[in-house]
Amino acid sequence: MSSRTRPRRAVKVPAGATTVRVPRQRGRRSAQPFVVVMPERRSFTREAVSALGGVLWHFRRQLAPTGFAVLAFALSGLLHMLAGWSGFLIGAAAVLAAAWLTVVQHNRPETGAVLAWRIGLGSLAFLAAGWMATATVLGPLTGPLETVWLLICIAAQAVWLIVRRTH
Repeated sequence: MSSRTRPRRAVKVPAGATTVRVPRQRGRRSAQPFVVVMPERRSFTREAVSALGGVLWHFRRQLAPTGFAVLAFALSGLLHMLAGWSGFLIGAAAVLAAAWLTVVQHNRPETGAVLAWRIGLGSLAFLAAGWMATATVLGPLTGPLETVWLLICIAAQAVWLIVRRTH
């Protein structure tokens, strides 16, 4: 009996699944054919993750400060585990943020709203770099550091949304 006319053995397939049969390769008589089973419906978890990813992708520009905050949180944890001493280098960035405010105000003195924005941005940069330096040395989940991180994240997100709405 030819292999083309011989009845094939039935393969058990779960209910609600589609099977795709890939024929066996020529020249290998003892090789079994491949059977790929693909579910028709995606799981609820996969649907939820896909929906959340779509929403985050749609609002990616509005959520940029939150993304950077999450990245800083993860990076500080990684640096804390690998090289805790690097927090002292990051601390220098906090000092540079404060120095930036004084240098810019000395070279181009401003008053009113421009001065308020400079002070706000300089303070936010100083707090963020100071938090990252402290979190790198001590660990991001030490003491009240996670609460401070959350407050800095909310402040940066609020400022970002205000600036984007007014321009």
